[in-house]
Amino acid sequence: MYKQIELKYNYNALEPHIDELTMITHYTKHHAAYTNNLNAAIEKLPQFSDKPIEEVFIRLSEISDAALKTAVINNGGGFYNHNLYFSTLSPDGGGKPTGELAGQIEKDFGDFETLKEKLSGAAATRFGSGWAWLSANKKGDLKVSSTPNQDNPIIESIGEWTPILGIDVWEHAYYLKYKNLRADYIKAFFEVVDWKEVADNYSKVKA
Repeated sequence: MYKQIELKYNYNALEPHIDELTMITHYTKHHAAYTNNLNAAIEKLPQFSDKPIEEVFIRLSEISDAALKTAVINNGGGFYNHNLYFSTLSPDGGGKPTGELAGQIEKDFGDFETLKEKLSGAAATRFGSGWAWLSANKKGDLKVSSTPNQDNPIIESIGEWTPILGIDVWEHAYYLKYKNLRADYIKAFFEVVDWKEVADNYSKVKA
């Protein structure tokens, strides 16, 4: 059974950047629903009953039932994407990455500000609901991308790229506080990014 990640901070800990009501609604309603619906779908796919969700994404072509496949993509993506999202936020976040990740950012993007601009742009220009991503491959390369709905780089690349940071730009992630001002939410998001966690994610992809 898949389980939501346990938050390491209180619902109000990210204020004023992300408000308490948004966190409660996002985590206890939206993320919980994706998780529950994913578990219900996987019950019908016993071959995946004990598999990590990343493996399920890579093996989606084995699901012959189109409706069930869609359910796994939508709810599996919602489960995985939100686990990543919430795990990379912190009341002590912000600032810039350091160490190996910082070095790779300089190599692939020139500097951190350029990466931030590209990520912000990917998030701001995603039409409708979706995500912006910073992803890595096993060679340690980094790239910025965006996906619609609850898709992610693992699904799109069949496992070649793994996200290490995701910006949720579904309206439920920001509308209660920021209304239609998505750009303000994106700016605030960078004030609570836990770059140590992102760096740890990067190390795991490379390992």
